[in-house]
Parts: sequence; structure tokens; C-alpha cells
Amino acid sequence: MRKIFVVLSLIITSFVCNTAKADGGMWLPMLLYMNESDMQAKGMKISAKDIYDVNNASLKDAVMLFGSGCTGEFVSNEGLLFTNHHCGYSYIVKHSTVEHDYLTNGFVAQSKAEELPCPGLTITLLKYMKDVTKEVLEGVDNSLNEIQRKTLIQSNIDNIINKEIKNTHYTAIVKPIYYGNQYIMYVNEVFKDVRLVAAPPSNIGKFGGDTDNWMWPRHTGDFSVFRVYANKDNKPASFSKDNVPYTPKKFMTISLKEKNEGDFTFVFGYPGTTRQFLTSFAVDEVQNYEDPIRIKLRTEVLKVYNQAMNESPAKRLRYASNVASIANGWKKWQGEVKGLKFLNAIEKKKDFEQNYTDIIPQFQKLYSDNHSYKLREIYLGEAVLASQMMKQARQVLSLISTSNSEATDEEVSALATSLLKSLKTYYANDFSSQRIVDSTIFVKTMLIFYNDFAKNNYTFLRERISKNYKGNAEKYFGEVFSKTLLTNPKKIEQILSNYKKKDSKKLLKDASIELLSPIWGEYFSSDVYYLSENNNRIDSLYRIYVAQIMQIEKGKMFYPDANLTLRVAYGNISSFKPRDGVTYKHYTTLEGIVEKENPEIYDYVVENKLKELYNNKDYGQYANSLGEMPVAFIASNHTTGGNSGSPVMDKDGYLIGINFDRNWEGTMSDILYDKDLCRNISLDIRYCLFIIDKFLDAKHLIKELNIVR
Repeated sequence: MRKIFVVLSLIITSFVCNTAKADGGMWLPMLLYMNESDMQAKGMKISAKDIYDVNNASLKDAVMLFGSGCTGEFVSNEGLLFTNHHCGYSYIVKHSTVEHDYLTNGFVAQSKAEELPCPGLTITLLKYMKDVTKEVLEGVDNSLNEIQRKTLIQSNIDNIINKEIKNTHYTAIVKPIYYGNQYIMYVNEVFKDVRLVAAPPSNIGKFGGDTDNWMWPRHTGDFSVFRVYANKDNKPASFSKDNVPYTPKKFMTISLKEKNEGDFTFVFGYPGTTRQFLTSFAVDEVQNYEDPIRIKLRTEVLKVYNQAMNESPAKRLRYASNVASIANGWKKWQGEVKGLKFLNAIEKKKDFEQNYTDIIPQFQKLYSDNHSYKLREIYLGEAVLASQMMKQARQVLSLISTSNSEATDEEVSALATSLLKSLKTYYANDFSSQRIVDSTIFVKTMLIFYNDFAKNNYTFLRERISKNYKGNAEKYFGEVFSKTLLTNPKKIEQILSNYKKKDSKKLLKDASIELLSPIWGEYFSSDVYYLSENNNRIDSLYRIYVAQIMQIEKGKMFYPDANLTLRVAYGNISSFKPRDGVTYKHYTTLEGIVEKENPEIYDYVVENKLKELYNNKDYGQYANSLGEMPVAFIASNHTTGGNSGSPVMDKDGYLIGINFDRNWEGTMSDILYDKDLCRNISLDIRYCLFIIDKFLDAKHLIKELNIVR
């Protein structure tokens, strides 16, 4: 690859101050030299170039986007990688059956031949990034309206990307930062042959379950192991038995050294979304409307799933992924609301906004106008489409719409066949049991939707329930579920197996479609358009607002909001005080797992072999200086979703942990970071290796690693 020398725009350098110190933040690797002195003052011994260097191997070559929303890191020269157990969760579930329950019992490939392919899983490696602001904004001026502006910008971006990756196997993406005041291009290499190598039992990888999720102290062994394969030229290739383990330009050196209070650490990964510039009106929406609605609805859904999962191992396996995806946001939002209130975030934002009185009233009007439309969107996603049946009904609506269009009979038939295949998945594996679970979810969430919102916003629904059911909404929703063809496999299969356009009339009369169609239709005929238009206005206003902030506060260092691109966050290992009279130590140990054991609660079952290792204090080289087996530690690194699986490194750039969570009290850090309250939670690499070595007995994997003591 040719050498690439990045020329920084004047815009970027005007947004930061070389001598400023940062508390929190997720920093662009290519600009990390601006943070270097601050990082070294906090204890770092390596240079910014050791972390990110375009022309030489650096730590950035060992860090990857795992799938579409996590991070992973190479730990051997044979493409072996570590990420979180919850990042690999769905692939572990897909390979699990009741007979070979890898989710419950764990998995280890004893040789490369036994490693399990994961179709659909990709690994994305950043080759380089560069500022393309000037090229993206070529021809953009104040004479353009927002639609014209976006159209021209997208055209410029397409041209930039095409020119950059022409005649290469790379992919590229251009993303805005600072609300479109700047643009960065990321050129990547995407690997498609990724295989599962090892995973601990769920009683280790998910110990504490949803109860402990987002909490500290934490005792979760949240890791899984995969391997990337490439063709014989070490280039990306689709799965093939002829592929060989990928040889990365760089892989992590692992340190077993002690971790002490105050030690420097940094996290290198792909944080998903932060919103540090939100106005007080936006924070009010999040704190008092959006999060509480989502929490209320997901609470009911989780109650139903958890009750079913406790009935049998088969049901636990069936609903595990559903619960994991639903519960993560549910718990996070609770902490976010709590943290925003504790920090008095709305008032702090209002105080800050007094310096921008010319633009703030415009935000106030736009957020006020958006309010009811935003609530409709939330209720649609979290209530109306909460059940699997209504998700299928949405697909039926698409089929009906296509049937009434100019689509060919072949196109309509193909869509019907695809829908039938999806429905058969819905019906599979003891549908009578699934029907009960789904019916309960449907009725409970729709009742909340009706009583809290729809009664006053959907006239057709209020009149239908009032006139035909004497106001008994529960009875109405119960009948919808019992009468819909979507819960009658034989009848719906008769229609779809030989579907013709005229059959759409039968589907239109279905109980679920009669309910969903007007709600869906209103949303897409007016709500989506209005939300899109209003959000465009809000975004353009933020672009002006952020530029004003950075001009007025030139002495302050501003990081670009996270957008699922590679970033560096740094801080120190640090205890914290969540409330009066309580101080949390900076690390946990295996002793805490034994203390939490409760055989009656699935999330707190401790594996017998793990207890045996504990009782014998058989920790090998992984114990700390006190003879304890460390499990997790906390630090003041600013992280968010997407940082799951990120490598946590020490002052020498050695891997010391795998980031997997934040503390509950600090989840508002996506909006407002507080250095005294916000902590990232990491799996101690010593516990990870201890489980691989002593529990899974996968010593062949330990031999692949480069370990310093």
C-alpha cells in the first residue's frame, strides 16, 4: 500500500487546543498527537504513533469492528481474537442445540478444524482515515436549501469514495462529525470468514445476568474467542475450507502485571453513539418521555419472557437472544434517567444555553413540534411491534402493498414465499407454547399503548373498542390475537403457498391487519415525513450551534460525538462513590462470585469446576499479589455501546482487560460525562486467561498468546 500522509484541515485544528486537558472524550486516532502530552501526564509511556500510524504497524491494526456493533482485538499472529461473550452471543446460540448446548455448557474447538463458521459475521479493519471536509463541502454554500445541500454532499461523498477505493479490495465510508462541520473518510478491509473458537458457559460469560447488567461490583466473565480466516494471499475471502488463519499486521501483547488504583489505561474501539451537544429540550425528552416509555413497555415484555425461560432449558435457549437484546437497553435507560436527574442535567444545559439566546428559541419550537410525532414512533416500535405476531403482520402489510402495486406476479409470489418461510420460523419449536408467550406480550404491550397514548390519538381504535367491546380493550386485543390468521399455521399457509394478487383482499380483513394497517398507514403517510423534515431542521440547527460553541470556547477540547468509528478514550483505574457513605473498590475477585452463588436463581449458579478451582486456590500464574483471582476492574475511560469487546490497555500499550460495560450510575455519559461518577467496567485479562486455561482446559490457545508477566 502506498504511503499516505494526512493533511489536517484548518477546521479541525481550530476546534481543539494542543495544551488543553480532557476529562472524558472519545478521540480520533489520527489526531491523537494533540492528546499525547495529556495522556503521558496521566501515565502513558508509549507515543501516539504507537497507537495510530498510517505507514507502520500500530495498535490500530490489532483492533476491529466486530460484526456491526462491537469491538474485538487480535491476540495472536494466527488471527485469534477476543471480544465479549455478549458480542458473540447470537453466534453461540445459533450453534447451540439441546443436545449440544454451547450457550449453557461452553465450547472449545480443540483444533482449527473444529472451529465453527459464523455465516454473516464480518470483521472490519481500518486501514486509514483522513479528513475530506474540503472535498465533501465543495460547492456547498448558503444559497442551497437543506435538501439541495444533502444531495450535493452525498454526490461529493460518492465521488470521493469511488476515487479512493478504485481498483482495490477495500471498502470506504465517509461520516460527518460535529454535526456536519467536518467529514472523515474511513478506508477499511472487511473479512467474511470468521469462526467461533471458544466460549465459557453462560454461568460464567453472563454471570449475574440482567440483574447485574450495568452494575458495579461486577463478576461477569464476559468474553468469547473467534478466529479470522483469509485466502492464501492473506486477503479477505468468503468462507472456504481452503482459507487459512489471517496474519494481522499487529496483535496484542498481554500483560499479567498488577493493576493498581490510579494506573493509566486507555480503551481503543468503536463507540456507537454519544450526544454531548444536546440542548435542554432534547434532554428533557430523553429523561421524562422517551426513556420512561421504553422502560415501562420492556418491563412487561421481560416479565413474560423470563417466566417462560424458567420453565425449561429448551425455552431458555429459545428466548435467550430476545431477552439479551431487550434487557440491555431497558437497564441502561433506567440508569440514564437516574444519572441525568442526579446531575441536574436539564438545568445545567439551560445555564449553558444562556450564552446562545439567538438560536435556542428555534430549538425549543422544533422539539415542541416534534413531541407527539416522536411519541408515536416510540410506541410503534416498543408496543405495537413488541410481539412476534405483529412483526409478521408488518410483513403481511408489505405483501398487501406489493400486491396492489405494478409488481409482477412473480415478484408478488416470491415475496409471499419469503413471508411463509418467516412464518414457519415463527411457528417452529413448540408453537403452542410460543403462542401463549406471544399472546401475553401482545395484550400487555397493546394495553399500555392504548391506555397511555392511543386512546387520545387514534380515533378509530377508541371508537372500535368503545362501540364493539364496551370499552374493554383487553378483550379486544385478546380477540385480535386469537382470530388472526397469523396464529393459525394451516390457514395462512393455504393462502400464501399459492398466493395471487387477489388474495390480498382476504389478508386485508385479517384482525391483526385491521388493527395495524391504519396505525402503520398514518405513521408512514404523515409522521415519517414530518419527523424527517423536522429532524433535518434540527440537525442543520445543531450544525450552526456546534460551530458557535467551538468558536466561543476555543480553549476547550471537544471530541467528535461517537459514530461507530475507531476512537481512543483514556483515563485511570479508579474507585468511585456512587452515593453518600458508599465507596466502591476498583476491582472484584472470584471470591465475590462464590459469595453471590444462589442455586435457586439461574443467573447466580456457580459452575462446580469453578468452585473447585476456587477452593483449591488453583489460580496458576493469574493470581494477583495478594493471592486473589481478579475478575473485573473499573476505570474512568469514557465508553459507550460499541465499546463492548474493546481492548483495555496499560501505559505500555499491553492488553490488560476487555471492556464490557459501564456503571449504572454513569450511563448518562452518552449525554453528560462526569469524571467522578462515570466508570467503564472491564474484564480483567487474567480472569479471561484463567478460564481459558484452567476451566476450559484450552492450553493450546494460551500457547498462541504473547504474555508478559
